[in-house]
Amino acid sequence: MIWPGMGDPTKRKKTIKYLLITAGIAIIVGLGSSVVQGILNADNPLRVCIDDRDTPYKISATLELFVDGKKAEIPANIGITEGCTHSLYTISNDGTIYAQWEQEYPFEIGHFLWTWTTYHEGGFPMRDMDQSKSRILVNGVESPNFLSTPLVDGYHYKAEFKTRDYDIAKDKDFLPPDL
Repeated sequence: MIWPGMGDPTKRKKTIKYLLITAGIAIIVGLGSSVVQGILNADNPLRVCIDDRDTPYKISATLELFVDGKKAEIPANIGITEGCTHSLYTISNDGTIYAQWEQEYPFEIGHFLWTWTTYHEGGFPMRDMDQSKSRILVNGVESPNFLSTPLVDGYHYKAEFKTRDYDIAKDKDFLPPDL
């Protein structure tokens, strides 16, 4: 089989030249994009390692996580990978979230869940959650900000998520009410 543009030697040279130029442009754009993103994210507290930085701003908060009404464990070492500790992390599986940065930064619950999904094997399955049926409670009061709820030092957070395929009917019994 002869591919289009490959039969005639003149057309073949033009086609190969075009493909090489296109591949070169794609490589240059890809590398350029990586360099630009690296420069732009150099001081992004959600993307960089804090191991070699002076981070005087330190807070901690506790988080309880429930998925479909069942308590879920928050694993240890979220945000900690080999040779890199990110600004949001856990040390143990007791639900304590630590946040550190060079100056005060408005960390949010959603930032922690993103860190968990991005930098921890398995991650938190946020895409499987029905956000319209989920909520975040701060010190027992529902937050109107949901995932944008700010992390405040010493506060207790309770995240209640429902998965998209969760059947609420199985939580209810259909017995008549007590009279």
